[in-house]
Amino acid sequence: MGGAMVINLLKAGYTVRAFDTNPERLQTVVEGGAIGTQEIAEAILPAEVVCLSLPSSSACVEVVETSVLPHLRPGHVIIDFGTTTLPETRRLAELVQEKQAHWLEAPVSGGEGGAKRGQLRTFVGGEPEIFDRVRPLLETVGGSEHLTYCGTCGAGQVVKGVNQLAMGLGAAAYLEAVAFGIRAGMTAGVTPDIIAQAVGSENERWRTIVLQTARAVQENRAEQIGVKFRELPYFLQEATESGFALPLTETLYSFCDTGPRVVIDDNREAPSFWHELMRYGNEPD
Repeated sequence: MGGAMVINLLKAGYTVRAFDTNPERLQTVVEGGAIGTQEIAEAILPAEVVCLSLPSSSACVEVVETSVLPHLRPGHVIIDFGTTTLPETRRLAELVQEKQAHWLEAPVSGGEGGAKRGQLRTFVGGEPEIFDRVRPLLETVGGSEHLTYCGTCGAGQVVKGVNQLAMGLGAAAYLEAVAFGIRAGMTAGVTPDIIAQAVGSENERWRTIVLQTARAVQENRAEQIGVKFRELPYFLQEATESGFALPLTETLYSFCDTGPRVVIDDNREAPSFWHELMRYGNEPD
């Protein structure tokens, strides 16, 4: 997603110094007008705003600690566009503040397609005056329609967590409901037709989603429906450290984690919830 963000910033007239460990990805944005750098420090030192789009919470922590903090100066603004665990977000923000710089988390939702279109849901947490200062940049990256200031440090990651859990747990629930029908004797081909007859008003949106899920099963696409497996531990960590329960999330993660990594989710190998549902006991006809 970072490459698409860079291209949109360049189109809007921003000067972008880019760094990527993947030479091919870096070359793509250089061809679009970015200034390529061989070291992260070369991108940070001349910048007013440092944008991070990293693949995981652990990657964000490593990059910030080893390559960003040593080169910060007072007034620097750091924007983390990734999903980072809440404890680490708060800790990194404190470390940045000790450098008299500013930390904003701005985790996004919308995938690579949304990034290319400049249409992302962006959940921002941090100092409100810093948000106002960089708002034009954030609107360039994700648009203004779904750009939301959520509150002080950590609030953006909290709202992103609600977003991810709602999608992941919801997808798992609909998959499990359809799996029940199939494992209990209904054929995958009949299920969508029966569900379609029960689809009612817009107030019963869930019926439409069940129908969509059943059709995905019929078309052999169910294994590809993700449940946000990779990020579930992020939210479980916050629950554990803060002393509250996420029983459905914990069960979903544990259930999937025992399975083989048979799909690609967020560009990484991951287990498939549908695969795990269907591999226990006798396979249906």
